[in-house]
Amino acid sequence: MLPLKDLNAFFERCIWPRALTQAERTKAFEALYVRRHEAHSYVCQRDEIADSWIGVLEGFLRVQDTTVDGRLIMFTGVASSGWIGEGSLLKPEQRRYEVMATRPTVTVHLPRATFSWLLDRSIPFNHFMLSHLNERLGQFIAMVKFDRLLEPTARVARGISSLFHPVLYPNTDSTLRINQEEIGSLVGISRQRVNAALTELETAGLIRRGYGYITVMDRQALARYP
Repeated sequence: MLPLKDLNAFFERCIWPRALTQAERTKAFEALYVRRHEAHSYVCQRDEIADSWIGVLEGFLRVQDTTVDGRLIMFTGVASSGWIGEGSLLKPEQRRYEVMATRPTVTVHLPRATFSWLLDRSIPFNHFMLSHLNERLGQFIAMVKFDRLLEPTARVARGISSLFHPVLYPNTDSTLRINQEEIGSLVGISRQRVNAALTELETAGLIRRGYGYITVMDRQALARYP
């Protein structure tokens, strides 16, 4: 059972509740529920009908899909204080991706009914959601662009930088718990090439590596690399 004060602290760190009236904030907070996930367990699976908006209180989520020949494609990662799945709530169709916890993770869920209630009632929440979706679209367009135009080290730099997006993931700590295999899945290169790229970025003073984590020293320079 998660202490109420921890859930309240998470709620206060999020940006979207600030667009709500006090009555709307209260209703949204009271509707939240929490789930705990073991490492490598599914938070939701492909082809499910989305029933909640998913926030990360603690841990790390991998948004991914698997090709017909068994290859894993990672679309993005979601660290603490990030939210994912708003697009699937806006249309009554099956999810086209799966979400996995890569380590022990605590997720916070806003039910579909409450999410829809806010959309119907709150113009500021709608404005927030339009901005959020626009940033999400821009993030994926950038991924396609970088995949086609950038060399591997720059792709690694931009991939890590995308997990610190100022709108989508505004409260991500400078130290991100992510391993080389996850980075490789995110940017589509081998683990060995990721290791070489991280060495280059560390030599440039942009990151500092540890076992299972990366500390970003200069987010803006990392996003512009090279």
